[in-house]
Amino acid sequence: MTTITIKNLKVKTIIGTNSYERKNKQEIIINIDFTYDDSIASTSDNLKDAVNYKEIENTVKAFCENSQFYLLERLSTSLIDLIMENRVIIETAVQIEKPNALSHSDSVSITKTRKRA
Repeated sequence: MTTITIKNLKVKTIIGTNSYERKNKQEIIINIDFTYDDSIASTSDNLKDAVNYKEIENTVKAFCENSQFYLLERLSTSLIDLIMENRVIIETAVQIEKPNALSHSDSVSITKTRKRA
């Protein structure tokens, strides 16, 4: 098994419940970990035998840029669902950070995980 990490993916999206958050996209930062059985890829050295992390990055970025969620909880669930569509992925964790969401803190974040049964 191997775990791949996509770290600090910056995306602009509509997220939040305040009226100003519904009008203007704001930057969020996404970290993704996903685990899969890399036994074939680690010997073949062929991308077709691996999970293409560039495709995961592009899919997550496009999804977020076109979404309009109110809650980080819902966005994180949707991202987990999207990533787990790849049946090779056994487990994933998504962390979404919303900078400047709180007036006295750098950011707020949520982390959600799912493991295939």
